[in-house]
Amino acid sequence: MTTTGRADGRSSRWTEHRRARRVQFVTAAVDSVRRTGPELAVDDVARTAGVSKTVLYRYFTDKDELVDAVLEQISTEILLPRLLGELAMDRATDRDRLRAVVAAFVAIIEEEPALYRFAYAQAGRAGRADLVAQTEREVAEALAWVMGERLVSLGRSPQATKTWAYGIVGMVQLAAHWWSTERSVTAAELVEQLTLLAWGGLSGLLPPAPGG
Repeated sequence: MTTTGRADGRSSRWTEHRRARRVQFVTAAVDSVRRTGPELAVDDVARTAGVSKTVLYRYFTDKDELVDAVLEQISTEILLPRLLGELAMDRATDRDRLRAVVAAFVAIIEEEPALYRFAYAQAGRAGRADLVAQTEREVAEALAWVMGERLVSLGRSPQATKTWAYGIVGMVQLAAHWWSTERSVTAAELVEQLTLLAWGGLSGLLPPAPGG
């Protein structure tokens, strides 16, 4: 093997080692937020990972970079797989599919309250990736695509589907965030109320599925 080949191999192994260590530390940070609450403490992350803060900062330039990595993991491994998975799943009716997505979002708030509060607390901060807006955008775009496919298959324009999709996602997100602190109704009641409101609009705009 040439000197260049050996150097390339070492570089590749170091890159993979660094990636794996970052994943380990981000997972420790997520566990720390779950245990201690939405205010991420770097000291606790280091203890959870079994390293010193000095070691931790070899892999992240500062706390903001660690926070961004935690937000990305919450989005890509918790929020989006759950929500987009429900949206992609076949259901007996469009209303059932809509209800399943709403229920999945409310369930995440119920099951991961600290992670949800952590993610929402970062929303809109200058220089920080906005997880809330990013997740809303991806879910809205996916919902618009589903509705657009339905309309196109029937020879109708899909132009309005993004307006409908962003309106529904924004409504559900804001109402669910209000509910996360008020808890004036049960989770099941919230899901039914939001489904009723959203479907009341969509049912008059979206043609029924063939055979549905």
